[in-house]
Amino acid sequence: MRKWISHTSSGRKAAAFWQNKRAGYSLLIFGIIFLLSLMAEIIANDKPLLVKYDGQWYFPFINEYTEQTFGGDFPTEADYKDPLIVKNIKTNGDMWFTLIPYSFNTVDYQLDTPTPSAPDKNHWLGTDDEGRDILARILYGIRLSVVFAFILTAVSSVIGIIIGAIQGYFGGKTDIIIQRFLEIWESLPQLFILIIIASVFEPSFGMLLLIMLFFSWPALVGVVRAEFLRARNFEFVKAAKALGVGNMRIMFRHILPNALVASITFIPFILSESIVALTALDFLGLGLSHEYPSLGDLVRQGKDNLQAPWIGISIFVVLASLLTMLIFIGEGVRDAFDTRRNR
Repeated sequence: MRKWISHTSSGRKAAAFWQNKRAGYSLLIFGIIFLLSLMAEIIANDKPLLVKYDGQWYFPFINEYTEQTFGGDFPTEADYKDPLIVKNIKTNGDMWFTLIPYSFNTVDYQLDTPTPSAPDKNHWLGTDDEGRDILARILYGIRLSVVFAFILTAVSSVIGIIIGAIQGYFGGKTDIIIQRFLEIWESLPQLFILIIIASVFEPSFGMLLLIMLFFSWPALVGVVRAEFLRARNFEFVKAAKALGVGNMRIMFRHILPNALVASITFIPFILSESIVALTALDFLGLGLSHEYPSLGDLVRQGKDNLQAPWIGISIFVVLASLLTMLIFIGEGVRDAFDTRRNR
């Protein structure tokens, strides 16, 4: 069975990818880090994972419970670090916190030193200038940045591939018109447009994703266009046209699989560019609002608080590691789709 798999096209590509040890290790480490970030609520949270009170079980990290549920006086959400609530729960049961008992927006009012505070047993990477745990913000920030980059890369790649396919397959006036439009579009001052939009609209996840999409979709147009221009003169395309096969079927059934080989190798690099773009916008104050866990905000705090080097060092190591792993993964994908290597 293994011999049969190794001789298939996908098996050869997988083998070529894993032969690049840097790419293989990077994919494993990146996958573990991303999986941990997806479970951020059960790793870093200011609410307990589990509470046992009067013989009943509660899950505060999923559901909201009022103070009255645990013997408090007010119908507001329970504060599980309030001495009264803690005493009531400990007297009538118990509660279990996450490994990091802080969320990305939790302000620690029990600090003994001014903020930003240095790393200690409570805050392993220290706190920022607002008293929030840096490790928790990094964990949530990685999830936000990677999910944002995945969505942006996927949508922009689909749009770029479709436009590049139309441009390369039909050629002629269609190619010239779209090419002139791309030249004008890519010459627009992106930063100034982002500043204007950010001053008019309040940046949110969806709004920023839409804005970034306006400028990221041309990334694959040139690659796909070149592949379609080359493949549209192949014999099998001419034969399909002679048999009366429709243009859409020829484009997306017969030519597109060949064009995807060149496109897929660029996707890890587009993904890393998306993470850098989001971080840069947040650093400049043009990205997500303050309520989001942002890696760019930590970069800005590292610049503003040079007396607290743990902030800058932590975010530098995180960003450098993420981007390096994505570059190594991209090299592995390139090797996997290299026909000379597979041969």
